[in-house]
Amino acid sequence: MDKLLRCMAQLLRKAKDTSTTIPPPVIARVEGLYERIILWGLMFHESQPPLTKAKRGRPKRRTGHNLLIRLRDYKADVLRFLYDPAVPFTNNRAEQDLRMVKLKQKISGGFRTFQGAQTFATIRGFISSARKQNLNILAALQNPALLVI
Repeated sequence: MDKLLRCMAQLLRKAKDTSTTIPPPVIARVEGLYERIILWGLMFHESQPPLTKAKRGRPKRRTGHNLLIRLRDYKADVLRFLYDPAVPFTNNRAEQDLRMVKLKQKISGGFRTFQGAQTFATIRGFISSARKQNLNILAALQNPALLVI
């Protein structure tokens, strides 16, 4: 799965560099490989001896088994970047945007007021948008009209 995902990232990069889309036959091949890898993984995990027996509810599963089930159930969401060029391959930008909030909470123990948290989020959102649009942050703060919202 790791090799397939890396291959998909390369396909996407090449398509963006050449301002094209990924051809439907390539998408169909990628989807077929994706489904086959998940099927192999599920067969492997289901052939393994069960983990400790749960007293109630469903039996416990291994982490990899749970991941494969989610990849199977959310296939359309995982592969959405193949169909929609506006969807990024990773969610690193979103994680980076949240990291600063978590760091602020860790350092100062949180925000004193809800208004303070909202103000912090507004400022961080503005700076993040300026970065994503390759604008000079100081210039964007001085002239907010530069930012395309």
